[in-house]
Amino acid sequence: MAATPSSNSASSAHDSHDFPPLTRDLAFPKSDIRVHLKDHYNAKVYTSGSPVKGEVTIVTKRDVHFDSIQIVLIGNTKASFDGMSFPQEITHTFLKMVMPVPESTYPLPKVLETGGTYTIPFNFVIPSQLTINACNHKRLSDQLQDHHVLLPPSMGGGWEKDDMAPRMTRVEYSIKARVLRETVSSTGPRPENTAIKKTRIMEGTRNIQVLPSTLEEPPLNITPKDRLYSMTKSKTLRKSFILSTKLGKITAEAHQPSAAVISSDGNSLVSRPTMRVSLTFDPENPSHIASPPQITGVSGKVTAHTFFSSGTISDFPNLGEQWNTAYVTDRRGQFFTSVSLPPISAVPEVSWTQKMRNQRRDSGYGTESSSSPVVGKDKQKSPVYLTSTVDIPISLPTDKKTFVPTFHGCIASRVYTLSLSLNMAMALEKSKKRSSGGTRVNLTVPLQVAVEQPGAAVAGGLGQELPSFEEAQADEHLRPRVIQVMSEELREEVQRGRDSWMGGGGGVSSQNTGSSSSDASSGTDGLPGYGDGFVAGQDNEQGREQEEDRLPGYGEVGGSGRWRRVVVEAPC
Repeated sequence: MAATPSSNSASSAHDSHDFPPLTRDLAFPKSDIRVHLKDHYNAKVYTSGSPVKGEVTIVTKRDVHFDSIQIVLIGNTKASFDGMSFPQEITHTFLKMVMPVPESTYPLPKVLETGGTYTIPFNFVIPSQLTINACNHKRLSDQLQDHHVLLPPSMGGGWEKDDMAPRMTRVEYSIKARVLRETVSSTGPRPENTAIKKTRIMEGTRNIQVLPSTLEEPPLNITPKDRLYSMTKSKTLRKSFILSTKLGKITAEAHQPSAAVISSDGNSLVSRPTMRVSLTFDPENPSHIASPPQITGVSGKVTAHTFFSSGTISDFPNLGEQWNTAYVTDRRGQFFTSVSLPPISAVPEVSWTQKMRNQRRDSGYGTESSSSPVVGKDKQKSPVYLTSTVDIPISLPTDKKTFVPTFHGCIASRVYTLSLSLNMAMALEKSKKRSSGGTRVNLTVPLQVAVEQPGAAVAGGLGQELPSFEEAQADEHLRPRVIQVMSEELREEVQRGRDSWMGGGGGVSSQNTGSSSSDASSGTDGLPGYGDGFVAGQDNEQGREQEEDRLPGYGEVGGSGRWRRVVVEAPC
């Protein structure tokens, strides 16, 4: 394109240096495609069953030839690894919902004309879980697949508060609008060896934040191999310092708390968990029972553990020792960060219960070794010990951090641990004050973070929630049936069928040991399963008898005191 003439060479050079970008924009105008969401704002969070409505707007500045327009809701998990040799980024698409755009909405011919504005509405609903095909890799347990087909939450960006995720792991949801053009390419010498390749000539994206609703999982089966957790801890209580007199041993055993349920927008805690701790105090001397230890302070923290891998994860990464093993071909990573719990002002009061220790009684037949005096530590062990149980309420700092729910995906997982520190000290018997000595017991337990379930009505006014499979089965079973009197024709047909069966060798007769058969066959019309002790006819080779214990519902045979179940099979 010719440049505008100028008065001198200097100004011409200056103009040619400043205006070429503008000239290129005018020569090759760029069309625009955007995704607009209805009733959306920056801090909006979508959950299971939430509708995602909006429209796609296309503004063209030149003629655009196309073959199809695609609008999709996509969910991706991304894991990246840095290295001196080569960086690596893995993307796993676990969700792809395509909204069909009917051909009738396309202009004819399929050309977006210059200066035109085209609007296409769309409507998605966030699903509650994925299809089974979303997880088809090798797994060490079937339970893992149940977790992998659940929707993971948005993680790694887009939240107003820190979600404690590393920059190496992200879970993203987005609405993508694409204008596609199809080209046919040959893949072989034959005419049928052709492939259709779709090329994106325009694309617009809008990210959304998703917190899917989750159910509370049963407690984990913690074993000594699960080094991420410490459910039991024992400490020695002393008077003042480490070399002073022993007062006893305190043992604390933690129970896994219930799930911490957060609201669907992630800004508040709906249900606060409570951690139960069982305490056992073994005094070094029976005199120490009069002044048992008490809890002087409680502090805690929540740690978010994020696991990610370059390959598919075949087992729960928070259990066992397989995650940190060196004999794996995939590149793996683990990131954790902690946040302190709000101060626990109300320190629970420990109410002790005195119990006697089980001691073996001397039977008088003991050997020489058993009658020897007890030496060592058992000599000083008190026959009495104390037990107690305390409940400690837990509150999460949702005002500082975003707690995404616990999830396990094919290449990424997020779990939480709750660490509590109990300060224990003995009370002086006379003054009832805390002694200068004391100890701290640290416990680490798994903590599940869940998201509250949506209401009974589906968002958007689409009616009631669909019933579950079990509810549908119950409704079908409890559906009222129409009961009416049997017609005369049907009655005669049933009677003819019964007579035909009785006369064909499949008849039954009652048999009672020690009594006549007529006493046991009254009012049954010769039907199997009624009366006392029916057996098959003598001519029926398939009749068989089976002796069983005394069970209700079986006929009594004579005075033998035994009950006999007789199975009757009719001939074919």
